[in-house]
Amino acid sequence: MTTTTTRVLALLEILQGGGIHPVPDLAARLAVDERTVRRYVGHLLDLDVPVDAVRGRYGGYRLAPGYRMPPLMLTDEEALAVVLGLLAAQSAGLVTTSAAASESAAAKLRRVLPKPLARRLAALLETADVTARPRPGAAPETAVLLGLAEATHQQRPVALTYTDRKGRRTDRTVLPYGLVAHAGRWYLAGADPAAGGGDGDGEGAVRTFRLDRISALSVRSGSFVVPATFDPVTRVLTGLARTPWAHEVSVRVRADVPHVRRHLPADLATVSPIAAAAGTDDADPAERDGEPDGTPEADRDGWVRVRMRAERLDWIPPVLAALDRPFVIEHPAELRDLVRALARRLDACADQ
Repeated sequence: MTTTTTRVLALLEILQGGGIHPVPDLAARLAVDERTVRRYVGHLLDLDVPVDAVRGRYGGYRLAPGYRMPPLMLTDEEALAVVLGLLAAQSAGLVTTSAAASESAAAKLRRVLPKPLARRLAALLETADVTARPRPGAAPETAVLLGLAEATHQQRPVALTYTDRKGRRTDRTVLPYGLVAHAGRWYLAGADPAAGGGDGDGEGAVRTFRLDRISALSVRSGSFVVPATFDPVTRVLTGLARTPWAHEVSVRVRADVPHVRRHLPADLATVSPIAAAAGTDDADPAERDGEPDGTPEADRDGWVRVRMRAERLDWIPPVLAALDRPFVIEHPAELRDLVRALARRLDACADQ
């Protein structure tokens, strides 16, 4: 490859980084004069690469907006990063309903790369495997994911058709605050003005929506402001932990929050120190005015309250046992029976 060709490709790589690049800066980076830079730009134009000349004090050259450059300029590490990203997204279930898109993207990537590198990447795809498997039927529509991403970025309301976990379809307008990928699913955290229960600002309660349950989406006029302290990840995990399943569980554990979190992640349970909650406006009614919850005032320090919702209770006793800390079951009563049954089974195994 000649020096001129190498520098033309280097210029293209610089322009692919985005932004406007002044001619003096390009000349310095390529170690040529400004006239040569303009000649290199002419070479790119001859190859149908749309380079725009921006006039003015802060002018220079840039690639035309929207131009899609085939990945000819990827280094080995960059090509590997792209392929591994496609593989990871597919295995984690984060691709959209166009599942074949990731496979066709990898195929196109291999076609335009140098043969030795393409052959090595093909070998990786054919021999590598992952332990995580995507959840069946949890992929959102491509248009839904991209439409929500744009509306969230621009802070525009959206109208959507949503089917909840009980199969009920509703049309609603939502203020999209943030998108979160978690455990093989995409979620939207946003305010639902029609739901009420907000802070009196007219934006309504903040809800969590699964993107694979959104069947129609349109962006509406208007705008909104996301609360400065809002954290989409925390809201989604808390919303998942509070999903109204058949059983509501409350347990006091003598442990700190990090220890409990190692066994019960944020999407399964909420964990709060009892001492911090007592006597505050946010405290549970059972924790105010004395000791109706059964925790002596002197023993509140060092205890946390674990709350979770569950469709079945049989998996909870082994988790409580794995905590290896004292605990008190507040409710439901049937959980106590399951814990006793587990204790009898463990005792029988220990005597064998």
